[in-house]
Amino acid sequence: MEGRRDRKKRQTRERVQTAALELFTSHGYRKTTIAAIAEHADVATRTVTLHFPTKEELLFADDPFTPEALAARLDTRSGAALDAFGEWMRDTMHALDERDAQRGRRPGETWSLRTKRARLIAEDEDLRGRARASYYELEQLIAAAIGKDLGLPSDALAPRLTAYTVVGGLRELYMTHEAHHRSTSTEELLALVDRVLDFARAGLATLRTR
Repeated sequence: MEGRRDRKKRQTRERVQTAALELFTSHGYRKTTIAAIAEHADVATRTVTLHFPTKEELLFADDPFTPEALAARLDTRSGAALDAFGEWMRDTMHALDERDAQRGRRPGETWSLRTKRARLIAEDEDLRGRARASYYELEQLIAAAIGKDLGLPSDALAPRLTAYTVVGGLRELYMTHEAHHRSTSTEELLALVDRVLDFARAGLATLRTR
């Protein structure tokens, strides 16, 4: 169970992140200062920097879709790599929904915030560079798992291209017409994830045939 002190720290951290996203969205990432974020969140400037030492961390901290989490799932999988990846996405997204419900957040609030975050990262060259580093780690993990399924090295064309397709498709998910013009419910997002994975499976099947 979360203690009172830890709960207050977590609530402050979330309030700062939400305030930052709101200002980044309305005023732009580069034009928004730490002082403005602190004022908007009604905390001291030092409180912001204690939780997030750099402005970038306000966008990249606390992401549950980490290479470490994916590696743990792939290491213990019993089926195909892409199936295990899909299960990991589904389990992680449902866990976020459960966490939000426990914390009294509105349904879909997390996904609305993640959509804003994705668009901010896509619009800034430096943020895109940092995001690509984490994406590359995910690609390597997926390629290695697919290579193991196929009896191929992880740097062979089929596993590498399939991994790039999966991560690239999910990276662009929040920017698509389908995501932009729908409600951001978990099940609708998962349906789009499944479409990305189906596309990757079809491409992998074509590569294997050839």
